[in-house]
Amino acid sequence: MAIPTRLTDLLGIEHPILLAPMGSASGGALAAAVTAAGGFGFIGSGYADSAKIRAEMAAAGNARIGVGLVTWALADRPEALDAALEHAPPAVMLSFGDPTPYAGRVKQAGSLLFCQVQTLEMAKQAADAGADVIIAQGRDAGGHAASVRGTFGLVPAVVDAVAPIPVVAAGAVADGRGLAAALMLGAEGVLMGTRFAASAESDWHDALKQGAVAAAADDTLQTRVFDVVRGVAWPTHFPGRAVRNDFSARWHGREDELAARRAEVNAGYDATAAGDLSTRVLWAGEGVDLVSDVPSARDIVARTVAEAERAMAGRRPG
Repeated sequence: MAIPTRLTDLLGIEHPILLAPMGSASGGALAAAVTAAGGFGFIGSGYADSAKIRAEMAAAGNARIGVGLVTWALADRPEALDAALEHAPPAVMLSFGDPTPYAGRVKQAGSLLFCQVQTLEMAKQAADAGADVIIAQGRDAGGHAASVRGTFGLVPAVVDAVAPIPVVAAGAVADGRGLAAALMLGAEGVLMGTRFAASAESDWHDALKQGAVAAAADDTLQTRVFDVVRGVAWPTHFPGRAVRNDFSARWHGREDELAARRAEVNAGYDATAAGDLSTRVLWAGEGVDLVSDVPSARDIVARTVAEAERAMAGRRPG
């Protein structure tokens, strides 16, 4: 069973399903597993960390995988693009900033340029930069995203704005119904994060995976508190969606005070156990309601494709 689209043709893959390059979850093992299942895996580079890129590419072995880079971090560590391109990845994803300064080098290296955007203006900027694929990410997504547009409204608007460039939907897609909906909106595939973060091959701590299984989307919020306490310089217009906990309840809305007391509060934050979800961040999108187990990446891909086929078949004439 396969769902051919322009994305599958472009990447030479079976299924239009991409692994989001989550810095905490998308290591070489998970990226390779998604590719082996017929999708396409991207490793996360952290904050443009060259050593992490090389380590995760090595962990992926000979699998065809891509590299995701946070563009604002790449501005401070441009050598990370060298680390990515030295492995000749089929695709490089640039997110959270202007891709223009790096687009030429990506394409000259023979890699496809994937650009993740959160607004129509950013989509047009990516198209002008020469993007081969544009990923439209709604505020529904887990982890960092803009707070302006939801996935359902953003995707078809981006499709219309950048045609004929293929568009991929990102944000709250966690099963085949989401894939089917994205295709009906004009997307050529989906980028999935939260669902793959709670998989057997994910780099997440087991407590995070079980936390995602237990979480509800109604309990998520977009917040900057976890970036502030960790001292990570995310632009303020890209907050992170996470599951509410005691730490966010205490500090959300008090970011300036938290920043002023960061050294003191961070010491306590870092001292908590990795599995202490009352304090530690659990990034999760609005699709977390649909995460009910921790299967292999292969099972996730197979389930998603089968469910999408059923969803689309039920709405075809005849």
